[in-house]
Amino acid sequence: MTNQQESTPLSVIILAAGKGTRMKSPLPKVLHPVAGSPIIKKVIDAVKGAGANEIRVIVGHGEALVRKVVEPMGVTCHQQQNQWGTADAVKAADVASLKGDVIILNGDHPLLEPSDVQKVMTEFRASKADLAVVSAIVKKPGSFGRIVRHKGDLRAIVEAADASAETLKIDEVNTGIYIVRAEILAEYLPQIKNHNSKQEYYLTDIISLCQEAGEKVTAIRARASVGFGVNTQEELSKATRLLFARKNKALMEGGVLMIDPKSTYIEEEVEVGMGSVIYPGVYLRGRTKVGSVCMIEPGCYLAHTLVSDGVHIKAYSYFENTVVGPRASIGPFARLRPETEIGQDAHVGNFVEMKKVKFGARSKAGHLTYLGDATIGEDVNIGCGTITCNYAVDKKKYRTVIGDRTFVGSDSQFVAPVEVGADAVIGSGSTITKDVPAKALAVARGKQVNIENWKPKASEPEKK
Repeated sequence: MTNQQESTPLSVIILAAGKGTRMKSPLPKVLHPVAGSPIIKKVIDAVKGAGANEIRVIVGHGEALVRKVVEPMGVTCHQQQNQWGTADAVKAADVASLKGDVIILNGDHPLLEPSDVQKVMTEFRASKADLAVVSAIVKKPGSFGRIVRHKGDLRAIVEAADASAETLKIDEVNTGIYIVRAEILAEYLPQIKNHNSKQEYYLTDIISLCQEAGEKVTAIRARASVGFGVNTQEELSKATRLLFARKNKALMEGGVLMIDPKSTYIEEEVEVGMGSVIYPGVYLRGRTKVGSVCMIEPGCYLAHTLVSDGVHIKAYSYFENTVVGPRASIGPFARLRPETEIGQDAHVGNFVEMKKVKFGARSKAGHLTYLGDATIGEDVNIGCGTITCNYAVDKKKYRTVIGDRTFVGSDSQFVAPVEVGADAVIGSGSTITKDVPAKALAVARGKQVNIENWKPKASEPEKK
């Protein structure tokens, strides 16, 4: 790409006003999640990654919801007041104010990548065309409009409903993506008429208008995945599978071991280090980062979680907004809730739940424990069945602090707010309601009484 081409502004118009009736869902089509993100986010990320200077999203159905999702991404929204076709939608973008090159595309193409956009833009600028339609070769063209060429040049786009049997054999189709110089768009878009059975304004008509006026019009071929649009729940599911497969392939190429990629679900933003092993049924979401040489066993779910190197997460553990230090061992069946931090070499065992806990290095909580709103020091042993009673009758939550090297016996309860000093020992079965000094033994339970040779009283005769 020349310096002049690089300096040409690139604007994007994303059409996202449709109802998506075939989705049979109250949610606007472009907001349906695909591999963990709204469909339209994938499209916006792709054009941003290709260097778009500005992005204008055409909204209509579900406008308030769509705006709430896309405006924080730095785009501007333009309302299409009436559903009068694709050309009418583009008119809503205030095309007269655009400069440079313009890409027009639908908001329901989640498989689009920045490299796809860069490729077609490079070809468009090299061709010095005024208008281009992006095409693709697909195995089952179905209802796609067919690209008809003459001696290699674009002759027409024929809709499937209007195509002859011979034309329907063509496997090169219109992806619905157009590239046009801003001044060409501003000149010819107003000339599109609605002389058709639906009385709608079709953007495809701009091609014949430009050809008749002698403008240079071409078709640029892209990968088949570029043309994949989501119109049904089945297509949404297929897109999700393809995106997960794409992500897994990239991770494996980077040195991640996957037992069964087809049953492993890792979202786009997730990072996994070399030498880590991911078992089937694992779902990694959002901003999750997994270090090197980790092992994540079957059925684990991690959302927005940071996992350091050498961590072992055992089967069916559930993490949310958690930080796990190096070489920690978690699970199986552990639940780490938001704002929990696990120290290096710590052990969190089966059926342990933590919430807003800072759990120190080398500390252990092996079994059946709930720790909430707590700070646990280093080298602490938390016995089986321990509970921090953080939620009080006043409906407020209070913290428990347990110092370094403290030994907590099984079946202990800490009624917060309470603080235990370093090197203390808590006797099993204790309910701690007062602070415990460092190096103290605390026992808070009923005194054991043994009655020797005890026999139950004989039952009285049943009265008649």
